[in-house]
Amino acid sequence: MFGFRRVKSVNAEDFDKLIKEGYKLIDVRTPAEHSEARIEDSILADIYSPDFKKVVDNLNKEDNYLVYCRSGNRSKTACDFMMKWGFKSVIDLSGGIISWVNAGKEIIRN
Repeated sequence: MFGFRRVKSVNAEDFDKLIKEGYKLIDVRTPAEHSEARIEDSILADIYSPDFKKVVDNLNKEDNYLVYCRSGNRSKTACDFMMKWGFKSVIDLSGGIISWVNAGKEIIRN
């Protein structure tokens, strides 16, 4: 309705399954958050950065992407932007990396 498409969100278990299927990961948190803890092989695309669109524009719009942040708010916004910019498949991690950790999933810490 009115050009708005609903962002698809999945829980940590389904997110993990999609990673194993080859979806690419995008972390839309800040560089400091990404450096502190992240899901392995995630691409940093800080949604607060003026370069966010530039980073995203360098990605293949035909690929499948999983997007996460700390709690799920920024990633939903990022998914909405990406869909408006022509990306075919973007999925949000419901509850963000917090839900990932709470589900006992592995993260990389520096």
